[in-house]
Amino acid sequence: ETLGNLCLKVLHLHAGLELDLKEQVLSHQALQEALNDPKNGDSAFKHLKQQASILGNMEKLHLLGPGRCFVEFGAGRGRLSHWVDVALQNVEDVQFLLVERATTRFKVDGKHKRKDSVFERLQVDIQHLCLKKVPILEKKKLPVVGIGKHLCGAATDLALRCLVESYTACCHGENEEPAPKRSRSDEAEMASNSYSDKECNKDDCKPVAGIVIALCCHHKCDWTHYVGREFFKSVGLGPVEFHYFQRMSSWATCGMRETTTKASTSEESEDQTNDPEEHDQTFSKTESGSDTFQGILTVEERKQIGYLCKLLIDHGRVEYLQQRGYKAALQYYTESAVSLENVLLTAVPSSSLKPEPAT
Repeated sequence: ETLGNLCLKVLHLHAGLELDLKEQVLSHQALQEALNDPKNGDSAFKHLKQQASILGNMEKLHLLGPGRCFVEFGAGRGRLSHWVDVALQNVEDVQFLLVERATTRFKVDGKHKRKDSVFERLQVDIQHLCLKKVPILEKKKLPVVGIGKHLCGAATDLALRCLVESYTACCHGENEEPAPKRSRSDEAEMASNSYSDKECNKDDCKPVAGIVIALCCHHKCDWTHYVGREFFKSVGLGPVEFHYFQRMSSWATCGMRETTTKASTSEESEDQTNDPEEHDQTFSKTESGSDTFQGILTVEERKQIGYLCKLLIDHGRVEYLQQRGYKAALQYYTESAVSLENVLLTAVPSSSLKPEPAT
């Protein structure tokens, strides 16, 4: 398809859908001391602001409480779980499951000694993770809260399927084949492998209590794993359009900047590539589309189209969750000056919604 037709499709869909996001930049007292610490540099401060807002949004959704298992997808060092634990320091019966496929250095979860919280780390690809076979969830079956900070591309879709389909299927008595995974403990792995689907039924399984994921790297999404395919098909789009929208989404953050803005490029590189908790936002010419589309659109036009492509991909995720009984929403959880990837996906079961206090 021509670039013009693709751009027209994006603009037409944006006009027909409610894609305007509200700002939900919040904070949490658990990070106040760290935010006020002058020893933290600019990069650390940006991460702290994002983590504080994620916790603030979790609190607003009543997800910070006792008797929960917080599953952090793409956990990296485990800093988000660390701050959730700090926020729940006086709360009993809390579990943390940190999921990361890569070997991680300088982990912070191993330093936790609080007796009321349990930390376990799984080195596994999300697509191979079956939560109902994880020993700590098998043992206590606590309601799960899925969290993630900058969960990259297709990993978000895999995490949503893991929570909403694979894990929730347990509550409906559906069987599925066991998925391979690796635990840091041989004993835990043996317990996981010996777990029987028959032990899981409607009486002893709890639903997913909530989902709070900061989104990023839409250029790394994959139609095969994308949860919003039904939405795309409903508006006359398919894998071909998804492929182009996926590529064009990179324009919103870095894909087509002016080569003369060296300072801006340097700042982005420092914020994104040198910190292990952020993702590389540099692209080849082919990946960003600069060899094909350079000179056709202005920088601002490309940024706007890229932004709308990201919103369309995320809207498909929202509809996927809504169709499965969740109240799902997208919001800006931090300023673009803090992170260009500043959209937060939240979801709670519709039945668990509490009315907002009257104003």
